[in-house]
Amino acid sequence: MSSERKIRVAVVFGGRSSEHAISCVTAANVLQAIDRDKYEVIPIGISTSGHWVLESGDPERLSISDGKLPEVDVTALPVLFGSNRELVVNDPGSVPNTLGEVDVVFPLLHGPWGEDGTIQGLLEMTDIRYVGSGVLASAVGMDKHFMKVVFQAAGLAITPYVVVRDREWAADPAACRAKVDALGYPVFVKPARGGSSLGISKVDGPDELDEAFAAAHVHDPKVLVEAAANHPREIEVAVLQGLNGGRPEASVCGEITVSGGGHEFYDFETKYLPEGDDFAALSIPADLPDEVAAEIRAQSVTAFEAIEGEGLARVDFFLEPDGRVIINEINTMPGFTPKSMFPLLWNASGVDYPALVDRLLTLAMTRPTGLR
Repeated sequence: MSSERKIRVAVVFGGRSSEHAISCVTAANVLQAIDRDKYEVIPIGISTSGHWVLESGDPERLSISDGKLPEVDVTALPVLFGSNRELVVNDPGSVPNTLGEVDVVFPLLHGPWGEDGTIQGLLEMTDIRYVGSGVLASAVGMDKHFMKVVFQAAGLAITPYVVVRDREWAADPAACRAKVDALGYPVFVKPARGGSSLGISKVDGPDELDEAFAAAHVHDPKVLVEAAANHPREIEVAVLQGLNGGRPEASVCGEITVSGGGHEFYDFETKYLPEGDDFAALSIPADLPDEVAAEIRAQSVTAFEAIEGEGLARVDFFLEPDGRVIINEINTMPGFTPKSMFPLLWNASGVDYPALVDRLLTLAMTRPTGLR
């Protein structure tokens, strides 16, 4: 890379998953925060149909407005990665036009076909550095089933769970119901490989299972059912990979409290839509005894290292009334929206939004592609 030009960053967002709109919102905020004196930014959108386009990157258009969710402009010029890490405009009927070499990609994709190791594998194949975890950690972090297997192997407490695949539900629903019944009610029924709380249902009895499985199957044929924790507090911690090979660092703890409005848990509407402010409160730092906060922060680092995370993650916990700490999940590409916990937690820990984005890009630039 020539020292005479800015570092060229491709910010990739949108994607084929049901979290397409949230990825756009995340990108809107990151695009505003990137230091344009240091970085040249190329916004790349992936439509819900999988087309890659050269986006305008207009933060206002990519934000939620009056409850309307944004989406990538599928009519924009198509682009692709060519040889030598070059980005090429590939307009049908025209001669391909190169936009030059890309130094690093910031893949702000949430959910399958992006956050799950797929785009990470593509970037590894094209030898382009990128922000965030590699293929394995991204895949494990997306699949709640295998995530729990890894956490349990690392000695972290998890909630009891069962996995139900669509073929099992179709072939022998009675056996599937029996597995769920053995957990005891209430339970949470979730798409195994989803995020933003889409498709999640709290089920208080067997008669609600059919509807819950139908909602989860909209997003994933593989469903995770887990026993509800015992009236827990929801605590979250943000993790950053250490600079210069140092150990991962954990932010202060934050707490989410949901009440009123008919929302029993931190669902999609509570997280992202304007009226959600009426139902969710974020407390940063969380009101916790020092020793409990220290334990949760230490466990967040253990979880990050257990999946071989890189770059960043947000780790979510349940704190039960008896003081027991239970890990819920890890998110390897957490949201960067104005309401997202990851940037809020680091801001409270002394790293503001622009500095956070710069640190993630710096980490990516100092890490090679390939086996490491």
